[in-house]
Amino acid sequence: MSFNRDRFLDFCESIGCGYKTDVPLKDQTTFRIGGNASVICEPDSAKQIACIIKNIYENDIKHFVIGRGSNILASDSGFDGVIIKLTKSISDIKLIGDTKIYCGAGASLSDICMFALEHELTGLEFAYGIPGTAGGGLFMNAGAYGGELKDAVISAHYIDRNGKLCEINVSEMELSYRSSIFSKGGMLITDMIFSLEKGEKQKIKEKMDELIGKRRDKQPLEYPSAGSTFKRPEGSYASLLIEQCGLKGLTVGGAQVSEKHSGFVINKGGATFEDVIELTDKVRDIVKKETGFTLELEPVILK
Repeated sequence: MSFNRDRFLDFCESIGCGYKTDVPLKDQTTFRIGGNASVICEPDSAKQIACIIKNIYENDIKHFVIGRGSNILASDSGFDGVIIKLTKSISDIKLIGDTKIYCGAGASLSDICMFALEHELTGLEFAYGIPGTAGGGLFMNAGAYGGELKDAVISAHYIDRNGKLCEINVSEMELSYRSSIFSKGGMLITDMIFSLEKGEKQKIKEKMDELIGKRRDKQPLEYPSAGSTFKRPEGSYASLLIEQCGLKGLTVGGAQVSEKHSGFVINKGGATFEDVIELTDKVRDIVKKETGFTLELEPVILK
């Protein structure tokens, strides 16, 4: 059932929250796929976010939160609801004491890594180059090269469905492989604190350079994608299984299993939502039949 857009836009104006209507999601996601979102609102403070969330739940409005649009596969039919986009206004990064970093949920992970480097703090090098925000990263417990955000985060604030600002410690976040308590819904992350260690600036930079070099050498960064397409199955690796099944380069429409890294489905040009779904279904079916492993999509489906 469609929501009352005009009433919601009136509410946004009443609290001074910026918004846009009928926005192509292909311009908001790293996959460059997706139809129009009915409304994208851009709150510029935790207070505005709280008001928006409260209104959305009181009126049972379909909604979704995005940062930089990575790890998302959006439907070509669009999204008849409200997209809450975390803007630069909630992207502050600050030093707390000697070894802790505070950051807003809208801050990019790479910017946080650079901030840590400037202050000679080690522990987040693995996140350098992950194409997302701190909020999105914590939502899915993002990780790479042996590290995960659960190794560094110690606390966060979130807004619940009643519009209340709450604090949560890492022990309560249920952080596991690509999962957290936040991914169960009803909790919008606003900020977090990382606890790091003092290190040598040159060694930190060398590690970051090494890892970003690996990304550029091994990942198809020259093409739009949502990042890794499949979660790592227990006992193996998705890319290894896909390659063993000879599926590198498999193509449906504008979507292709990357010839550079089989763990990525890329948009070669003009790929549609259905192209990606058909291709990933084929990959999963073949891998299941030939290896017995069941692959699970990592990107969130937005429709």
